[in-house]
Amino acid sequence: MLDTKLFENLPEPELRRLVATARQRTFKRSEVVFHGGDPADTLHLIARGRFASKVTTQFGDMVTVAVQGPGEAFGELALVDSDASRSTSVVALEPGETWAVGRDDFTRIRKQYPSVNDVLVRLMAQRLRRQSELLVEALFVPAETRVLRRLCELAALYGDGGGNTVVPLTQEDVAALSGTSRATVNRILRAEAKRGTVRLTRGKTAVLDLEALSARAARG
Repeated sequence: MLDTKLFENLPEPELRRLVATARQRTFKRSEVVFHGGDPADTLHLIARGRFASKVTTQFGDMVTVAVQGPGEAFGELALVDSDASRSTSVVALEPGETWAVGRDDFTRIRKQYPSVNDVLVRLMAQRLRRQSELLVEALFVPAETRVLRRLCELAALYGDGGGNTVVPLTQEDVAALSGTSRATVNRILRAEAKRGTVRLTRGKTAVLDLEALSARAARG
C-alpha cells in the first residue's frame, strides 16, 4: 500500500489523480531498479522494502551511498530535468514494492493541478537538506560519530518498534554510508560490542541499545 505522507498537504482531487497515474512495481532481493546512466524518466515512491542507491568509484567498486525505505522516494530528478540521466544505480535490498510515476504523467497533472508542485518542492528540499547535512559531517564530524549516526539511522529504518533491531548490511556498506573505511567501522563496532550496545554477526549488526548509541552520536 502506498504511504501518502509525502502528500499530506495535497488536496484530495490532486492526490487521487497522482495515485491513479502511479504504476505498481515489485522487485526481488538484489534486483536492479535502474542503473546509473539510464534515462531519468520515473519517480519511485517506496511502498515496501528497503532500497540502496549505489555508485561506482574510480577503482570500479560499487559502493552504497544511501538506503531508503517505506514512505520515502527516489528518482525525483526525473521530474525536473527532461534530459537527466540516473546519477546512481538503485537495488532492492529485499523483496520490495514501489509506485512509479512517469515524468510525462506528472507533467500533465502539474498543468491541471499546480498544487502538485508542492510534492516536488518537498522532495527536492528533503534531498538538499540531507546532502547539506552529510557535507557538513564529512568536513567537521569525526568518523566515529558518523558511523554511530548512520547506524542509528539504519536501526530506525529497520526497526519495528520492538526490542533488538538487526541491520542486515555489511561493514563495507556502513563504511560507504559513513564516508570512512571498513577497518574504521570494524574498530568502532567492536568497541560498541564490548559496551554491549551491538552484537556483530557475519554481514549483520544487531543494535541492542539504540538509546545509548543515539546519545553518544548526538554528542559528536
